[in-house]
Amino acid sequence: MKAERQRLARLQRLQRIRAIAKQSAAADAARAEGTLSQLLALADRTRALAADYGVQEGAMNGAALRRLTEFAGGLQSIAATTSGDAEAARGVADDKLVLLSSAERRRAAVEERAERQARRIARAAETPALGSRTALGTGLEE
Repeated sequence: MKAERQRLARLQRLQRIRAIAKQSAAADAARAEGTLSQLLALADRTRALAADYGVQEGAMNGAALRRLTEFAGGLQSIAATTSGDAEAARGVADDKLVLLSSAERRRAAVEERAERQARRIARAAETPALGSRTALGTGLEE
């Protein structure tokens, strides 16, 4: 019986460790999703800026037009780089979600094993139900 209780205690410790690992994986996944969201917003904003500067008609001479075109091209380059970074961040975020899912499955498996062990200990601690009573005396006493 002592070995059964030690096994239950070990499973409960493992369950707490797995819960902490799951929380850590969830925090990592949330950070990755936040980074992805920021990069997507930055890429959209940079593309919008590049589009706005691309259609301006305020150039007074050729040099100003060239500078404006170079600036808009630089913004488009930054937008393309940021979009690439966002795609890389999407892959990282997806990987973090897979790790979170895996951590949850491991935690749930240990929880189930701990519950089974606790039920096993509870069944062993129960007093066995008495079987049918044996008749005492003779058949004439009924």
